[in-house]
Amino acid sequence: MPAWSRLVPIIAALLLAGPGPAVAAPTYEPAAGVEAHYAAPGPFAVTERIGELCCDTTGAAFDLWYPSELGTGHPIVLFGDGTQAVPTQYRRLLRHFASWGFVVIATQNQYTGSGIDILASLDRLIAESADPTSVFAGRLDHTAVGVVGHSQGASGALNAMRRAGGAIRTAITVELPRTGLCSDALSCTDPAAIDTGSVFLINGSADTLISPSEQSLPVEVVGVQSHRAYYDALTVPKVWATLEGADHNDIQGDPGCADNQLACGTGVYGFLGYPTAWLAARLRGDARAAAAFVSGSGALFAPSPHWRNQTGTFTG
Repeated sequence: MPAWSRLVPIIAALLLAGPGPAVAAPTYEPAAGVEAHYAAPGPFAVTERIGELCCDTTGAAFDLWYPSELGTGHPIVLFGDGTQAVPTQYRRLLRHFASWGFVVIATQNQYTGSGIDILASLDRLIAESADPTSVFAGRLDHTAVGVVGHSQGASGALNAMRRAGGAIRTAITVELPRTGLCSDALSCTDPAAIDTGSVFLINGSADTLISPSEQSLPVEVVGVQSHRAYYDALTVPKVWATLEGADHNDIQGDPGCADNQLACGTGVYGFLGYPTAWLAARLRGDARAAAAFVSGSGALFAPSPHWRNQTGTFTG
C-alpha cells in the first residue's frame, strides 16, 4: 500500500473531530424558483429509524428516513457517509430528502468507499419491500434508485452505481476525494469505468485539500486529482458545480456549523435545494426540476454568489 494512503484515516480524523473555532453560519439564500422550492421542507412528515435493520457485509446496521405516511411508488435514495462518519451526522440532509417523498437508507459502516455495502443497503430495503409484514411492502419503486455520498462515500456512490448493473439510476457526489487519497484499490473510483446512469458532482470552494476544483499537473502525469478531471473523465450525462465557501464537512451542518466542527464554514443550507431537485428530476421525472440542470440555460447555470464552475452535458 502506498505511503500516502496511510494518511487517509489521519486526515479524516482531523476533518471530522473538534474542538475547533466557532464558526457562524452565514445566511444562504437559495435562488428563486427550483432551488428555493426544493430547499424548503417537503410535504411529508418524516420517520427516522436508527439501527433497526441488519446488516451489511461487515455487520453494520442500517439507518432509515422515510415519509411517515407512505403511499406507493416512493423512489429510493442510498447514502454513503465519509470516513469515520455515521449517517446520523447527516441527519438534516437525509430528513430533508425524506420530506420530499424519498425513502433513504444508509449503512452505519464508516468505510463505504468500495460501494459494496451501499449496494447491500439496497438489497436489504428491497427485501423489506417484499415482506408483507414490513411498512415498505408494496410501497417502493425499485426502478427509481439514486445514491448520494460524501467524501469516501462519494467514491462509494460511484462504485456502487458501477457495480449495480443499471439498478442505480443516478448519483450525487459531495466532496469526492482526489484519487491520490484513496486508501486501497476497492475504495478508489475510476470515472471512466462508469457506463450507466448520471452524475451530479458537487465540491466546496474551501475544500482545496480533499476535493480541489483544479489540478496543476495534467491527468496524464498525476491522474485524476480534481473535480474538473473527474468531470472530464465521466462519459455519462453529468453536471458539476462548486458551492462557494463550503468546506469538506459543511454537508454535515445541522443546519449551520457547530462551534467545534472543523472543516465546516457555511453549513448544510446549500446542499438542500439543487441535490433534492436533481433526485426529483432523475428519479421522479420532474420536468421543472430537470430544466434547472440544462447546460447554459438552466437555473443552476445562472450567475450566483453561491455557485461557480457550473458545467454540464444536459441539453433538454
